[in-house]
Amino acid sequence: MPQMETATLDTDLSLFKYDNLEQLPPRYRELSEGERAERIDAAREALGDDLLILGHNYQRREIVEHADFVGDSYALSKHAAAADAPYVVFCGVTFMAESADVITDDSQTVLLPSMEASCPMAGMAEALQVDAAWAEITGAAPEQEIVPITYMNSYADLKAFCAEQGGLVCTSSNAHRAFEWAFERGDKVLFLPDKHLGENTAHRLGMDDETAVWDPWDPEGKGAAAVADADVVLWDGYCQVHERFRVEHVERVREEHPDANVVVHPECRREVVESADVVGSTATITETVEDAAPGETWAIGTEIHLAEHLARWHPEVDVLPLCGDACMDCNAMRQIDPNYLTWVLEGLIEGEERNAIEVAPREKELAGIALDRMLEV
Repeated sequence: MPQMETATLDTDLSLFKYDNLEQLPPRYRELSEGERAERIDAAREALGDDLLILGHNYQRREIVEHADFVGDSYALSKHAAAADAPYVVFCGVTFMAESADVITDDSQTVLLPSMEASCPMAGMAEALQVDAAWAEITGAAPEQEIVPITYMNSYADLKAFCAEQGGLVCTSSNAHRAFEWAFERGDKVLFLPDKHLGENTAHRLGMDDETAVWDPWDPEGKGAAAVADADVVLWDGYCQVHERFRVEHVERVREEHPDANVVVHPECRREVVESADVVGSTATITETVEDAAPGETWAIGTEIHLAEHLARWHPEVDVLPLCGDACMDCNAMRQIDPNYLTWVLEGLIEGEERNAIEVAPREKELAGIALDRMLEV
């Protein structure tokens, strides 16, 4: 296993940590929506209180309609930790299931229906890669205390790495407080993996001119010395869904719907966030539509399935996807196919735990510390 330069963790690239993918058996591949819905309901009834199904906001309708709770990643993990169910089926992506495993009891098992559901943004900041960059950046500023902050949308080993280096985790809602926590304890912040959330947070704190982007893939990019001169170093990662949104989408919506309001996620580009009426997490976006008056129009700048859910849940509000027909779903979330959910649930009835997520003990301990520090802010 590769050795880290600056941390004591034993870890590997996620590609090799989660290489135990089980293929969906042929008998499950051609199920109709009605067949699988009936079988999922039957499995839920058979498993009873031993089962908790969590559905992320970005999952398709055929998944969320079977979920006990629907929400964002950390809120769902908290539901898992508060439950007594020995089996937690997390319909999300790998890092979310890892977070649930970190904060749930050892007697609980977290399962991910498809091990292919791996967030591209989380994969843009592998702990081994960040460790190498950390050695360069801290080496370029030996007299400065740099505090790493990782967004919740990262693997457990990166959360653990940040904890060992004196840092913490944040959500899109409390990133600004995490920055303030870090600057109370150090001179600079390394924020990863989402540069757009980092840039929007720096702007909120009046630090636009004190940021620099570290691009680990560009040998011609800024060197460690130039980057370490900034107060906020942003890792060059991004969400493929939210980076698609452009100011032109906002302008087109306002032109076609003069009374429309626009709400976007802070993973969007700075100029898109600047042009919106409301900016916030998926929970904020959901609450904004819930609180809207009948007849209001809201254009939603986030993953298409949440926009579709909100339109279905709140027919009294005119809910539009911000980029219209150009809006796409998250290709990682798409891997949680209802047929996979059927297969995993029926496996539990047969005594088989398929695609269980288990974070290594040391990694789990440190990742828990990073999450605990987040709760302080």
